[in-house]
Amino acid sequence: MTSTHSAENIKTASQEPSSEQSAKRVLLAAPRGYCAGVDRAVETVEKALEKFGAPLYVRKEIVHNKHVVKTFEDQGVIFVDETTEVPKGSNVVFSAHGVSPLVHQEARQLELKTFDATCPLVTKVHQEVKRFARQGYQIILIGHHGHEEVEGTAGEAPDVVHLVDGKEDVDALDFPENTKLIWLSQTTLSVDETMHTVKLLREKYPHIQDPPSDDICYATQNRQVAVKAIAPQVELMIVVGSQNSSNSKRLVEVALQHGTKNAYLVDYANQVDLAWLEGVTSVGVTSGASVPELLVRGVLELLAEQGYDDVEEVTTATEDLIFSLPRELRPARTQTQQA
Repeated sequence: MTSTHSAENIKTASQEPSSEQSAKRVLLAAPRGYCAGVDRAVETVEKALEKFGAPLYVRKEIVHNKHVVKTFEDQGVIFVDETTEVPKGSNVVFSAHGVSPLVHQEARQLELKTFDATCPLVTKVHQEVKRFARQGYQIILIGHHGHEEVEGTAGEAPDVVHLVDGKEDVDALDFPENTKLIWLSQTTLSVDETMHTVKLLREKYPHIQDPPSDDICYATQNRQVAVKAIAPQVELMIVVGSQNSSNSKRLVEVALQHGTKNAYLVDYANQVDLAWLEGVTSVGVTSGASVPELLVRGVLELLAEQGYDDVEEVTTATEDLIFSLPRELRPARTQTQQA
């Protein structure tokens, strides 16, 4: 199907869309989709395949997106849950969410050639955990139980990291009065939700220290800000993303918290229930940080078929950050570059 919405056909706007509106309109969030960390992780797999061929193993999903995973599987990538499932001496990529020191140790024991696609912003939190553990802190890690990122982060200092995911976990904490405490967070959380948990922590432990810099990644925050700008102006928000994507699920929550009547998470356009559109004149569209733009285009095409052909892009930030590939996969420097 030919897209009815090329980049040139989408009107752009600042944070405030124009007052001139057609009967049915779409407000398209920007930024949306791939962040620098996801872009780096996907390219890491592409370059490793190009250089070493299949089979290439990836521990966990490279990023939390069904389409990306399926595309790589079709190219000979084998996704495994544990490093110990990888045959000895094979090539393996560690996902964007990061891994614990134990996983690196397992890889060495199996003589695996590893390519670490961990997002540098996740690596930053790992370094913070190690630093504050050495300094004698008990570390409160705000995050979601069972998420791969927090498992890797907590694994840096499991004896001093305490995971909290809301009020019940905060209530269960029990530290002596003079304990050195600091809080850190998973990078893909809702900013508002995280600060609510921080408020609870401060009420219980007024001396708890803040991280030296914000742990929630810039892309997560930017996508949430864009949704906040759009949410009060639309009746329905469609978020393109997978159910196991933390940052995508947060976008649905943010939309509902800031004025959208209904918000849904879909992987593909064919998951949009046309009943959602009944009586709706304004639809917001965005995507999580691990979503290819072609999936958003598919949703726009479907909406256009239903009469939503007035698409206005609402831009709240511009992103130009690029992370370099793992050293083993970077292009060889030419003599001119070396000179």
